[in-house]
Amino acid sequence: MPALGQRFRVVGILKPLDNLALNYISTRGQAPELNFSGALMTGLARDGGLYMPASWPRMDAADIAALAGAPYPKLAAKIMTPFVGDALEERELAALTGQAYSRFNHPAFAPLVQIADNLFILELFHGPTLAFKDFAMQALALLMDRELQASGERAVIIGATSGDTGAAAIEAFKGRSAIDVFILYPHGRVSDVQRRQMTTVAEPNIHTLAVEGTFDDCQAIVKALFNDIAFRDRWRLSAVNSINWARIMAQIPYYFAAATALGGPHRAVNFAVPTGNFGDVFAGYAAKQMGLPIDRLLIATNSNDILVRALETGRYEPKGVAATSSPSMDIQISSNFERLLFEASGRDSARIRSQMNALKQEGAFTLTDGELTAIRSTFAARRADDETVARTIRETHAETGYLADPHTAVAIAATQAERTDGPTVVLATAHPAKFPAAVERASGIAPVAPERLRDLMSAKEHFSIISNDVLEVAGVIAKRAGAATPSPYF
Repeated sequence: MPALGQRFRVVGILKPLDNLALNYISTRGQAPELNFSGALMTGLARDGGLYMPASWPRMDAADIAALAGAPYPKLAAKIMTPFVGDALEERELAALTGQAYSRFNHPAFAPLVQIADNLFILELFHGPTLAFKDFAMQALALLMDRELQASGERAVIIGATSGDTGAAAIEAFKGRSAIDVFILYPHGRVSDVQRRQMTTVAEPNIHTLAVEGTFDDCQAIVKALFNDIAFRDRWRLSAVNSINWARIMAQIPYYFAAATALGGPHRAVNFAVPTGNFGDVFAGYAAKQMGLPIDRLLIATNSNDILVRALETGRYEPKGVAATSSPSMDIQISSNFERLLFEASGRDSARIRSQMNALKQEGAFTLTDGELTAIRSTFAARRADDETVARTIRETHAETGYLADPHTAVAIAATQAERTDGPTVVLATAHPAKFPAAVERASGIAPVAPERLRDLMSAKEHFSIISNDVLEVAGVIAKRAGAATPSPYF
């Protein structure tokens, strides 16, 4: 088995191989190959798989070094240009990223904070909803709106969230005339701040649904609706979860920004990533495939440790979801792991279909020795329970003065358990004020709420509590979406 990604051709940045635009293929191999616009608006492939670049764009050391010190919106456009192909020119994409990140409230957009020797925090929470999802969602909304305005069509966006994705999507898409947004979240399993960031938005194109179940249940409903081709086509469903490749694409740039700030490409950097659905850490893998010298990608999980167990044993087997102090990671079925399996198998779509069928029918599958070796060549995985997370928040603040949210603390704890050489960057995925109760319990300090949150707790909420039932969700979409003709279900 070759190293991950080694068997596949790469293309130079801004110079696609054979002058052809980069296309996208499904991990399951039975859906049409699409260009960027098609993959953007399709989300989940029609065969149930996830879209992946047909080849990895590649940057040489000089290209990477030239990014050092570049304004973040310009850097992001440079990194994303080869992925969008002929959908946008680099100058158009630069204008779009400039608009997308105009509401971030830090001049560095993703600042690095050093808290110990060779240990840095990459703060990804300076966007409108104070979470890393804003980097992708603000760009995704503009890209989708651009496509729909050009075609004169409407779309229904449906997404599942464990907290931050929903808030970021609602903030990015609210008020857009061509898009209805339906966000499913697990009732009672997100923080009060996360819930209110979703439910206090009153725009008529926003529909927030509290599902009586777990995030995995919400995600299963979304996938079931996408896999009903008649329903999907009738409402022109599109996805904002990280099953949509554009979400992954827009998270790659901050890996380049952090690494070049720390001396890349002339020295390798490690990243520790709080991980639930595997999208953010897979963006790091994509950055490495593009040529960024990343040594290790550390998967940091809470007690919902399916990825740790999979890397330890080779057995991918979901268990019950446990509620933790880091609710955005309370996930057992990590959708984006399928993308990594696709790479580890040598892009063998038949193998992926077999694994996904086994997961559906038997509740588990086993990786081959070659797949496991390939994954372990780049990834390590560590878990942290709530007691460890609380202790990490408390000790990190006492020793460094840095107040971390529970998700970031999971990753800090992982770095303490997994010794690495060279600099390690912990991705801080959310502001501590989004989880004030957990942070105050752990540290004795109430995090100061940014101005964006100060009116949130008194605002009126708008949401519907619904059962864990795909037909009920389909009915809500049929009744509320802007299209006029009857649903196939009713």
